[in-house]
Amino acid sequence: QVQLVESGGGLVQAGGSLRLSCAGSGRTVSSYTMGWFRQHPGKEREFVAAISWSDGRTGYAGTVKGRFTISRDNAKKMVYLQMNSLKPEDTAVYFCAASVRGDIVVLTTSYSYWGQGTQVTVSS
Repeated sequence: QVQLVESGGGLVQAGGSLRLSCAGSGRTVSSYTMGWFRQHPGKEREFVAAISWSDGRTGYAGTVKGRFTISRDNAKKMVYLQMNSLKPEDTAVYFCAASVRGDIVVLTTSYSYWGQGTQVTVSS
């Protein structure tokens, strides 16, 4: 079983930066592909970024590519999402998730474990 807890959300002005953190715990947590998703009110949860455990490959949604960076520290069982050049459209609840596949996956159904979410609000 894996438990995930996000932190680092908050209010930031457009153009600013924010770093989200996800703390993992549980057996073999470092062997999971880790992903970040976000959800706007009344919308479906959407893929943001993912990083594989096997070779460190990363993948990003087109809307955030070049602005967001996902990284992980397997020894600390942590995953991060550095968000730069934030836009009001980035406002959402951000979720950390873990997948047993070990490669880049973008579907919510591919992830077995989820954090509680952290609110990110970007003002104009």
